[in-house]
Amino acid sequence: MFRVIFHLDMDAFYASVEQRDDPHLRGKPVIVGSPPTQRGVVCAASYEARKFGVRSALPSATAGRLCPKGIFVRPRMDHYREESRRIMAIVAQTGAVVELMSIDEAYLDMSNNCQAETLDDSLQMAVLLGQALRQRIWTERRLTATIGIASNKLLAKIASDHQKPNGLTVITDEEKVRFLRPLPVRTLYGVGKVTERVLNGVGISTVGDLQDYTGDLRALVGSFGPKLKQFAFGEDDRALEIGDEVKSISGEETFLQDTDDRKILRNCLKEQASDIGKRLKHRQLAAHTVQVKVRYSDFLTLTRQISVEEPIAEAGEIYRLACFLLAKEKLVHRPLRLLGLGVSNLREPTTRQLALF
Repeated sequence: MFRVIFHLDMDAFYASVEQRDDPHLRGKPVIVGSPPTQRGVVCAASYEARKFGVRSALPSATAGRLCPKGIFVRPRMDHYREESRRIMAIVAQTGAVVELMSIDEAYLDMSNNCQAETLDDSLQMAVLLGQALRQRIWTERRLTATIGIASNKLLAKIASDHQKPNGLTVITDEEKVRFLRPLPVRTLYGVGKVTERVLNGVGISTVGDLQDYTGDLRALVGSFGPKLKQFAFGEDDRALEIGDEVKSISGEETFLQDTDDRKILRNCLKEQASDIGKRLKHRQLAAHTVQVKVRYSDFLTLTRQISVEEPIAEAGEIYRLACFLLAKEKLVHRPLRLLGLGVSNLREPTTRQLALF
């Protein structure tokens, strides 16, 4: 039985929903988040705004400077979640096995629907199904989606990143090695900033360089070496995760004495963010949602969270969003007994997050 995997990625999801709902926003640089005159961050940006360097988790003031004509829209998370539910209901009707990665992204195992005499013939059958799925999402929800199709998760994800927005790309087994050769080595799943620097140091800057490398990669990247070599040739045996995946990562600290000392609280958050960042790196994950938790001397406990469209994994970004939440919600108005930090709505990192790793 041949394996056929789709990677479905909704295009600039939050901003696209806003542009769909308000025709005056179409074709304009839409920034979902707090206005630049207020303390806040960017939750999402349309492709028109991304051309100016605006991205998720940027301070709104910075986004305003980068894109002076940007139109800021308050996020409507409940609305986006409901829209996601409707889209995934359409996806479910394909009969695929689905691994939901985030509110706007999923892997689909379409193997049962695409069986032919050869794998490449199966992939060509998948093209028709992919086109039909994209068309149905557009017809029923008026939103565009990009789909990558291949024989495994690694290639399907790379394929979906190849033609955005509103694209469909197939990487066949026959062409996968050639397709990967010119791509930056950081494109491969698991290659982060440190690994990329190590590889660049020995002249490996593209996947083709990695394919041609005759040395022992374990001397460069440790036990990841054999798997990295497989990825370079487009081989990936990871199964879809549909049950026991990690839902969240968090940490908290109970102070010996209640405190509202900003330096102590900042250091606490930095340590927690650093630990969470390392755990995300270890699991090769990034997070859409950051949450802070506070408990006062009377044991009153409050939690507040913020979600961004592009997932984050760097400790600095997690820390900055946590500080923003504490300040915005005025949570440190009296001494704290406990301070906690967590991330959820986890998914695989994009190329940008892999570079941060």
